[in-house]
Amino acid sequence: MGTFSVDLWVGNLFAEAGATVSALVDTGATNTMLPASLLHELGIEPVETRFARVADGRRVELQTAWARFSVQGRNAVARVAFGPEGQYLMGATTLEDLGMVIDPVDERLLVQDDLLM
Repeated sequence: MGTFSVDLWVGNLFAEAGATVSALVDTGATNTMLPASLLHELGIEPVETRFARVADGRRVELQTAWARFSVQGRNAVARVAFGPEGQYLMGATTLEDLGMVIDPVDERLLVQDDLLM
């Protein structure tokens, strides 16, 4: 499966302003990760510290907060991790909260119905 990016709008829970970034869709990442500088600029401040495993097996400490997201007209509130400069990843929980899944063949996002089974 290839990788692809989408236009992801991110904003503060309590303000209308936000920013659109190109984010790599990463279903191997639990949470969305964006540069800390961008999140601070948007007035999004850490509310919790969490731990995550990275590809080489290390356990790292991450600051996280809640943010608003929008992709292709779909909106959600999801956790975001404060990352280094240049790190624009859209994680699995944001995808799920947006009600979207990936189409790996055509490298795009699709809307998926919620399930009540």
